[in-house]
Amino acid sequence: MADARIGPHDSAGAPLPQLLCDVNALAAVDPVPAGALWRLAESGRQLDANLVRIRPDERIDTHTEPDLDVLLLVIAGDGTLGTTNDPQPLTVGSLAWLPHGSTRSLTAGKDGICYLTVHRRRPGMRINGIS
Repeated sequence: MADARIGPHDSAGAPLPQLLCDVNALAAVDPVPAGALWRLAESGRQLDANLVRIRPDERIDTHTEPDLDVLLLVIAGDGTLGTTNDPQPLTVGSLAWLPHGSTRSLTAGKDGICYLTVHRRRPGMRINGIS
């Protein structure tokens, strides 16, 4: 009978940690693609993660996420996190917490921005609002 488990497992059947990608290499791709460059797609996961690039001076429109806290880590480029208070500058290495219920937007700087998001898994998650 075939083993129905997805991904590597140890001899006791426990899942093994695995290297997924090199985010720096993905962020350095030229010409610059926009949108999701990578998505966590492993079976049985409890998290979703995306590596996203926004082209220079483009933005993700103002929106409110009612259900999920999101961590956002800037990998390349820069931009501005819009909030209901003051805009927050984002540079390489910036780690932002976007709590559920918060209203935010994201505007790429002159070189664009590439960032990793991580949040609890929600089936059918899509990235919308890139303009």
